[in-house]
Amino acid sequence: MKTWPLLSVALSLLLLASGCSAATTTGGTGRLNVVVAFYPLQYVVEQVGGDQVSVTSLTKPGVEPHDLELTAKQVASVATADLVFYEKGFQAAVDSAVDTEKPKRVLDAATIVPLRTTPGFTGEGTTPSTSALDPHTWLDPQTMIKYASAVAEQLSQVRPASAAVFQQRADALVKELSTLDSDFTTGLAHCQLTVFVTSHAAFGYLAERYGLEQVGIAGLTPDAEPTPAHLAEVQKIAQEKGVTTIFSETLASPALADALAKDLGLKTDVLDPLEGITAQSRGNDYPSVMRSNLSALRTAGACQ
Repeated sequence: MKTWPLLSVALSLLLLASGCSAATTTGGTGRLNVVVAFYPLQYVVEQVGGDQVSVTSLTKPGVEPHDLELTAKQVASVATADLVFYEKGFQAAVDSAVDTEKPKRVLDAATIVPLRTTPGFTGEGTTPSTSALDPHTWLDPQTMIKYASAVAEQLSQVRPASAAVFQQRADALVKELSTLDSDFTTGLAHCQLTVFVTSHAAFGYLAERYGLEQVGIAGLTPDAEPTPAHLAEVQKIAQEKGVTTIFSETLASPALADALAKDLGLKTDVLDPLEGITAQSRGNDYPSVMRSNLSALRTAGACQ
């Protein structure tokens, strides 16, 4: 008979523990599970969500995001996420996972900043299965500012009790990104050369924002093969405009950029499209890599 009170206490504790474990991340205090498509989106969510989010990127460090393929486990993670943040039209595998798994809350970056064709880009290197719409909106810091506000709103809807915290962190991120935008505006205001040649046409939004002109060796994807006629046109522009530097990037082969630079007797440097952070990146986060890009552009353009 003396064992019954002990058994009752044990059962009560078990039920209490079961109730706690059943609490959802939405209403509880556990971390919200956020799945993002690639690095810049990851950076924004981590900065706005802080210790209230657990962020999983579908594009692992060192993986070229344009050609991403997902494992079954990654596809399953989309279905169970509290929030999925991706850019429709950029990564076909992610688009398919979102359409198939139908996560409960989705934020599409292309609805925050609509994709458009890159000024001066005619579709060189695209195929019938790819789009001439430029997905690289995040290379404009003002786009990232818009992302920060949208993420804060979405996280606040998932967890209203933390809305003030999310907004405070978003405001801090917006302040940092606004400073970065100002640095680009000032740093690229007085350049002797405003044309730059890069391995693939990822910098259209950045170029348009700061009064530069991008010339891409490849198209909107780094593995697009430029035609001989296009390569000849790039060489002609580089010579006519007095280009000093041919830019390659960290996640794609520099072979074409290096070959073009060698043919023209020009220098090479790195301009990072920030599709991922690796040990080879010139910085450990979005702002630091962007400032490395700014420094490279200022040097190549002989900016005052």
